[in-house]
Amino acid sequence: MREHALLLIISLLRVSACGASLVLMLDIQFIREHTDIVKESQRKRGESVELVDEVLSSDTVRRESLKAFEEARAQQKEIGKKVASAPADEKAKLIAETKELSQKVAEFKSKADAAAEEYTTAMWKLSNIVEPEAPEGGEDDYVVVKKVGQIRDFAAEGFEPKDHLTLGTGVAGIDMRRGVKVGGSRFYFLRGQVARMQIAMLTMAVDQAEEHGFTLAITPTLVRPEVMRGTGFLNSHADEIYRLREPDDQYLVGTSEVALAGMHENEILDLGNGPLRYCGWSSCYRREAGAAGKDTSGIIRVHQFDKVEMFVYAKQEDSYKEHEHLLAMEQEMLAKVEVPYRIIDTAAGDLGSSAARKFDCEAWVPTQNRYRELTSTSNCTEYQARRLNIRERMEDGGTRPVSTLNGTLATTRWLVAIMENHQQKDGSIEIPKAMRAYMGGKEVIEPTKWEA
Repeated sequence: MREHALLLIISLLRVSACGASLVLMLDIQFIREHTDIVKESQRKRGESVELVDEVLSSDTVRRESLKAFEEARAQQKEIGKKVASAPADEKAKLIAETKELSQKVAEFKSKADAAAEEYTTAMWKLSNIVEPEAPEGGEDDYVVVKKVGQIRDFAAEGFEPKDHLTLGTGVAGIDMRRGVKVGGSRFYFLRGQVARMQIAMLTMAVDQAEEHGFTLAITPTLVRPEVMRGTGFLNSHADEIYRLREPDDQYLVGTSEVALAGMHENEILDLGNGPLRYCGWSSCYRREAGAAGKDTSGIIRVHQFDKVEMFVYAKQEDSYKEHEHLLAMEQEMLAKVEVPYRIIDTAAGDLGSSAARKFDCEAWVPTQNRYRELTSTSNCTEYQARRLNIRERMEDGGTRPVSTLNGTLATTRWLVAIMENHQQKDGSIEIPKAMRAYMGGKEVIEPTKWEA
């Protein structure tokens, strides 16, 4: 019952016509008036509930300090006006008062600036407010929404499936040894028809996105700290990001979501004709900190990969519908590559700081006998837009923050599921029918020997 009540409050706030400053998460007015909702979100995430009280306390100090500063400054200005016209016997007294007030104003300003900084620091620690429908718990507490496709019975077909690295090596398409020689651990070369398969997959994803009204963007892979911070990636995921320090101060992106979110930083958008939908193609980089010993073989968990990412700027009241659209787009792509998959509703404790709700599509990997994530789509509601100051113009002339959403449409890891699910007994790989036109009509990638 409480869940439905929270959802109703949030929904009403989203569509409220008076909405620019009272709309939702990380709006301080909302936190003041609905402290219980924000605390409940923090609890579901497994994050500090006390942080909400810290935000409110620092907000009170900030407002009181600012009020004291503004009152002292107003008094100083008032006395300053009197000095010029004051009689000679009063002028010296007024000048003395002005000097004394000047010192107080400086002190009040210093206190107000410090209070504002403390408040801002506390606010930026808060994660997005979790949607009430998101499951409770952590990484293993997801809810399976549905399963799609038939898992192949390789035993009935009379052979043991090979893993993607064995297959990739057999068709001279994945070269881990030389990748490590050149770049270090978790680097690789894609060659020949496997490299062509990746390009085919990404191009097919772009074509699909454009058919659905998305605009293709080749995005920067280096971004300013303000953009990385604004998207929420410098919270719990900061240790996964490559950073270039002096003389540069930039970050390598782990997804083009970051660049696409930053593209309209400090802008007012026109969403009168519907959402702005982008499809970003980029190389992506992740340090994989804490992944020692995990997926060390092959290209499941690597430091560099390519990806086509969907990103949407939408009206607040349209974010639920857009989230469903992105998930449907991902399923459309997965159907084209013909792999069995399931959709999971990610638990609140496993959400990134910017996501209010997230669905993952996980493909079946035969040699691991389990599902592995291929895509995710997140509704970030107004969290990123507030931090990056991205708004829309309203009919009454006012502005309000937009909602942002993202979703993976294809990435290097997909090759793992495609190769393993489409392998043949002789080590060849059947190319999914929808991809063949992107590979010159080729139907099968045949085993081949490595060139010297």
